[in-house]
Amino acid sequence: MVLVCDAHIPYLVEAVRMNWPQVQVCPLEPEQIDALAVREADVLVVRTRTQINKILLEGSRVRLVCTATIGFDHIDTAYCEAQGIHWASCPGCNAKAVCEYIEEAIEEVISHFPFPISPFSTIGIVGVGHVGSLVAEMAKRRGMNILLNDPPKGIGVSLDEIAEKADVITFHTPLDSSTFHLCDEAFLKRCKPGALIINAARGGVVDEKALLESGHPYILDTWENEPAIDRKVLNGAFRASMHIAGYSQEGKWNASQMCLNRIAEELQLPAVSLPLLPPKKVQEKNWLETITEVLKAYPERFETLRKNYPLR
Repeated sequence: MVLVCDAHIPYLVEAVRMNWPQVQVCPLEPEQIDALAVREADVLVVRTRTQINKILLEGSRVRLVCTATIGFDHIDTAYCEAQGIHWASCPGCNAKAVCEYIEEAIEEVISHFPFPISPFSTIGIVGVGHVGSLVAEMAKRRGMNILLNDPPKGIGVSLDEIAEKADVITFHTPLDSSTFHLCDEAFLKRCKPGALIINAARGGVVDEKALLESGHPYILDTWENEPAIDRKVLNGAFRASMHIAGYSQEGKWNASQMCLNRIAEELQLPAVSLPLLPPKKVQEKNWLETITEVLKAYPERFETLRKNYPLR
């Protein structure tokens, strides 16, 4: 059996080689994962940089695709299902890491810039899944007023109410036809003056050009057209990062373990348990400011910086 995987998924290759000698594992750079590379693969494990579609999979023997990410908008699920190819994502794997990113973002705003944010300000959370729920718990702990919006779950208030009342608005939705440019020019015009916009969900959830022109302060981790991001939008950001909000050792460990579980189920292999992680190190203060400075200095290195980001 052959498993082709993105070489930047931690713990996975070592675990397969140590526990499943009958599986040949082939780690590749994302740009190397093409139709020829996967033709003889039984299992494919990727991240968001690999588009899973007919172009990649037609004529291959792939029967399972795992993405070591929460989101799966890079997978043509309709095509996979029509071809009998199973697929799986890792919901919630890095939710804690993204929540920590949002809290650090708020901390740095409070410490460095005169936005109208205090521990008792109002936060609007759009999308109340794994990440949004943790962000709500964090905000409650900080004494913030909380407005939730998640129409598919029947949760919370309208976007209009969030725009009217929230000092901080953070997006945690998947990207699909209903959420593309959910934060658009019309929404931004309804927002309170000076309201902080944070997007650590998917790039297309926010209309970046409208955001830049709105005058609202903003923090972006996910971008339209990654890795070729808009430099004007980047330069206008209070804080910016290269799609690494969920990049923690714990989040990566969770994703790899979830992928291993699904592979074992699909291929009827023995279960594998990854070694426990060492205790988490105390994060450097204002680490998001440091990332922002590097990305603004070298925007053309977006993908390289992302690949080499030291897991926190």
